[in-house]
Amino acid sequence: MPSLSPTMTEGNIAKWVKKEGDQVSPGEVLCEVETDKATVEMECMEEGYLAKIVQGDGAKEIKVGEIICVTVEEEGDIEKFKDYKPSSSDAPVAPSESKAKAEPAEPKAEEKVPAKAPEPKAPKTEEASRSGDRIFSSPLARKLAEDNNVPLSSVKGTGPDGRILKADIEDYLASATKGGKGETFAASGLDYTDIPNAQIRKVTANRLLASKQTIPHYYLTVDTRVDNLIKLRGELNPQQEASGGKKISINDLVIKAAALALQKAPQCNSSWMNDFIRQYNNVNINVAVQTEHGLFVPVVRDADKKGLGTIGEEVKQLAQRARDNSLKPQDYEGGTFTVSNLGGPFGIKQFCAIINPPQSAILAIGSAEKRVIPGSADGQYEFGSYMSVTMSCDHRVIDGAIGAEFLKAFKGYIENPTTMLL
Repeated sequence: MPSLSPTMTEGNIAKWVKKEGDQVSPGEVLCEVETDKATVEMECMEEGYLAKIVQGDGAKEIKVGEIICVTVEEEGDIEKFKDYKPSSSDAPVAPSESKAKAEPAEPKAEEKVPAKAPEPKAPKTEEASRSGDRIFSSPLARKLAEDNNVPLSSVKGTGPDGRILKADIEDYLASATKGGKGETFAASGLDYTDIPNAQIRKVTANRLLASKQTIPHYYLTVDTRVDNLIKLRGELNPQQEASGGKKISINDLVIKAAALALQKAPQCNSSWMNDFIRQYNNVNINVAVQTEHGLFVPVVRDADKKGLGTIGEEVKQLAQRARDNSLKPQDYEGGTFTVSNLGGPFGIKQFCAIINPPQSAILAIGSAEKRVIPGSADGQYEFGSYMSVTMSCDHRVIDGAIGAEFLKAFKGYIENPTTMLL
């Protein structure tokens, strides 16, 4: 199993395109792999034949480095792998496991000097982690254990010197769910269906959980009048259709306004890197797209430099690829800021979105609604369409005044949209 994305640790086999015995050439698709981001085509690297498929269609949670198939150079060698099964030594070995395997000292040395024989590391680390009745654990692991009422004394740490890590708590919770909680629910007489989680949903869940636990969120909301925006869209779309282009949506205008506002408040186009803040020169806007496969965030690169027609075309193409579950890594990696719109499609008035790490902000777009507002003269009133926009900020990177500066610029572009065309 190859690593098909920077954050991939395991994958699922969606389906095999080639079958056993087929001849393969470089660049041909062997199978489709469901990664932590999308379903990606795995291509063959060398000439040869597919001798054995080890992990068939639908195989789940295959670690990066595990054998999923065997290819051979000569057709006559295919038969040699008819009954092939990978041995345990072929599986990828975690660093802790490799240390444990290398741990036993030479038997001869132990026989000669039994008093000085090295002890296995596992007991030592367990002893070290609980010396003086103190249990060593990471802050994130403690927080996760506290939130889920998990006693640290019942969890075995896999970190340095037996330190309990976040992954150890997650493994403990997973084993508890499989072993006990499911049976409890079944015994209560509830009628339910267990729906397996796709790889992307697992990764999304972990990333969003980590975001809320490690990023100090705060929220800024502003109401923007969108009458001029709607009017401009109505003027541009007939020209788009006449030239063979596709209609421009309100969301396309929002993406353009956000990209230009980031030029005026570049601190919001940054990432927290512990020892420094990385400010990006590119304005790459991720756009949240909900599909039956899960939540995808494809990216529009250099959105500040692109016209509205180009942005609209790219968004439609990326959204369709997301729904078809056919996004490539280059379609979703490298974003610096995210826009999530639940207004137009779903009619949500206002909401607070979760920051998409390693970014420092996300813009949540609500629906437009008509409001009665004071007119130009006393006692007169008129109607205006207003849209609520909420920005979630990472307070480590974006101070309140900086976030307000971004929203002021964004509101200016939305309420005077012709300035986006200058």
